Amino acid sequence: MNTTNKFDNLFTIYNTNLNDEQVKSDVADLISKHFDENNNVDTYKKCLSFIDLTSLNGTDTQSEISTMTKKVDDFDEHFPHLPNVAAICVYPALVPVVKGHLTEDVGIAAVAGGFPASQTFLEVKVAETAISVLEGASEIDAVISLGEFLDGNYKDVYEELCEIKAACRNAHFKVILETGALLSASLIKKAALVAMAAEADFIKTSTGKIAISATPEATFVMCNVIKEWHEKTGVKVGYKAAGGIITAEDAVKHFTIVKEILGKEWLNKSLFRFGASRLANNLLSAIEGKNVKYF
Repeated sequence: MNTTNKFDNLFTIYNTNLNDEQVKSDVADLISKHFDENNNVDTYKKCLSFIDLTSLNGTDTQSEISTMTKKVDDFDEHFPHLPNVAAICVYPALVPVVKGHLTEDVGIAAVAGGFPASQTFLEVKVAETAISVLEGASEIDAVISLGEFLDGNYKDVYEELCEIKAACRNAHFKVILETGALLSASLIKKAALVAMAAEADFIKTSTGKIAISATPEATFVMCNVIKEWHEKTGVKVGYKAAGGIITAEDAVKHFTIVKEILGKEWLNKSLFRFGASRLANNLLSAIEGKNVKYF
């Protein structure tokens, strides 16, 4: 079987012919039925523990990242009753800064592989990934080659992801689909399937660098395909919602979808993450019942 037929068969087996209006309707129904039961302090605390605390600005300095890392290190002193974040997420060149200061047991995630556009040579993506891991990254977040994917070159996208995965070694590989650039639920599902076929440990919605970031509809589609994948292969793939998730209410909507589709097994930092910067303080504020600007 050639690789092209491999993906034709994969897309048939997993039925990628989705109706966008039906997805939108299903999401609205699910949130309407279950949002209120999850909109509480216990959920806010869980969501806080799923955060990849993120700083991805072109102006990020070593001192700013060391300060952010220190706040993660000191979190237990200020909030001993709350769980710490899951990871710190930075550009590759700043991984050594996090590694040099971090004392808490949280992950170090690097956005490697030509983030955010993925428009560079595969050799560069592989080298950047390998160096990030060598410098201390325990997680790699990399974007699929959107141009190749949108041209239908699924084989090329798959093979590239396989090479980046190999360069991750023991680091977890989080594949960013950039769902805001994929204009239908069907394309989102196809991208998720290509990523999971390449042994992604997580599939992630967005970079946060384009107009449309994580939406409840994207979360719904991605969680459903993760569920199907697990049912057919026995493999559990994690889910990360990132970009545009700012308020506690935003987080609860995505949490609700994950809980209802994937179940309680996925409600831990090994299988569920939020990529966020402002969300952490907003969740702290919702938990504490007052305005908190810790991070």
